[in-house]
Amino acid sequence: MSDLALFRRRLLKNPRQVSAIAPSSRTLARAMTLGLGPNSGPVVEFGPGTGRFTEAILARGVPPENVTLFELDEEFVDYLRKKFPGVTIHQLPAQDAAHLVAPGVSTVISGLPLLSMPSDVREGIVSAAFAILAPRGHYVQFTYGPRPPLPPETIETLGLKVNKGHKVWANLPPATVYRFRRA
Repeated sequence: MSDLALFRRRLLKNPRQVSAIAPSSRTLARAMTLGLGPNSGPVVEFGPGTGRFTEAILARGVPPENVTLFELDEEFVDYLRKKFPGVTIHQLPAQDAAHLVAPGVSTVISGLPLLSMPSDVREGIVSAAFAILAPRGHYVQFTYGPRPPLPPETIETLGLKVNKGHKVWANLPPATVYRFRRA
């Protein structure tokens, strides 16, 4: 089955969980994984779906044994396990990352639709990311909207600094990448 066919089937079955009209583009995946390489250390991905960002992580030279995925959808998990041997995959919410991943992760990449989530869930996800990130690690998130994917009060409460990346027009819909780190 193709990535697109699986994506469409899962979107029709659970639109609130998938929360996108099309899989992320390769251009967005390259923008989300900018700066990663063979010596990046551990990388964690939240909400990989069909694995477009995972492909980009591995294409940048991050060894599969340094990649850990958190995905809730059972069909996506089965697909990812077949597609990415050697990558650790947990069928659990991103909020559980702090219980399963040792601190010291270089980058957490998220394809989760943060702005469509309740604020307590959103803060739990971002808090879990920063619980496992190394002191100089980055949390990378994209959004389709004109503002950062975290509200200003959450950024302030969690003591974060945000850098707005490029707008990726070659995505449906266009998306903007944001990188968060500890202030």
